[in-house]
Amino acid sequence: MRIGLLLNEPSGPEPLRDLADAIASAHADGFASAWLSHIFGLDAITALAVAGAATPGIELGTAVVPTYPRHPAALAQQAMTANAALDGRLALGIGLSHRLVIEDMYGYSFERPARHMAEYLDILLPAVRGEQVSYQGETLKADIRLTTPGAGLPVLVAALAPRMLKLAGSRAAGTVLWMTGPRTVAEHVAPALAAAAEEAGRDRPRIVCMLPVCVTDDPGAARARAEEIFAVYGQLPSYRAMLDREGAAGPGDVAIVGDEASVRAQIEELAETGVTDFGAALYSGRDRTRDLLRTLL
Repeated sequence: MRIGLLLNEPSGPEPLRDLADAIASAHADGFASAWLSHIFGLDAITALAVAGAATPGIELGTAVVPTYPRHPAALAQQAMTANAALDGRLALGIGLSHRLVIEDMYGYSFERPARHMAEYLDILLPAVRGEQVSYQGETLKADIRLTTPGAGLPVLVAALAPRMLKLAGSRAAGTVLWMTGPRTVAEHVAPALAAAAEEAGRDRPRIVCMLPVCVTDDPGAARARAEEIFAVYGQLPSYRAMLDREGAAGPGDVAIVGDEASVRAQIEELAETGVTDFGAALYSGRDRTRDLLRTLL
């Protein structure tokens, strides 16, 4: 299992310089990948292209870019351009986002999200391969061929529900997970992805699992802190469903916390469930936690 970092979005006066420093530090420490969320701050694709170009040898991924606000061909063009700037190191993680964001903030319909993602992939996947796209769906259409450099980048789909997992396993390079614990990965995510990939005659998909991590001698306090920081994810329906599957009351229950031996064991358990890539979200006790993670590389 490859170990990477889910980077905190910089909040200082020079966010792109801070992000570049974080990427360089992750690479210097030997982490296999660094991931950036796309919420309401930096545009993740653009930021990674600008901040990551000077640091070779580390995969840079988006976790994840919402699909609805961007036509798939436009997203393909942007991602391919960034991939060219990064010498082929971009992993494009995409996702539906949430009804609260898509309908209430952007004003798009969130009706039948799995249909939307299926049609989105019908355009996006051939587009990022540099192929001609001639497609007419119920909600999306395209007749275009991009000549953008940087073709061939992996596309990962944030998938939690059965139909989305089938799409991720049968068509994409894999999935990006958040707030999804080991039991849910082992019993729900990994089997669904594997079955979809096998049915489609494809190789084993990647499972990029991201969770909060804190090495500490006071796990109770660390879980309480995680509950506070990540509270919103216990309320969003898609993550709430995964927490319920795990038997978790809230985000603090799926955070990986404890002393060095305990955190090591919990991360190793993720590898046994089928996780191929772990993205650690350091939220407290960062120096001690990072020291432990370096021993796993």
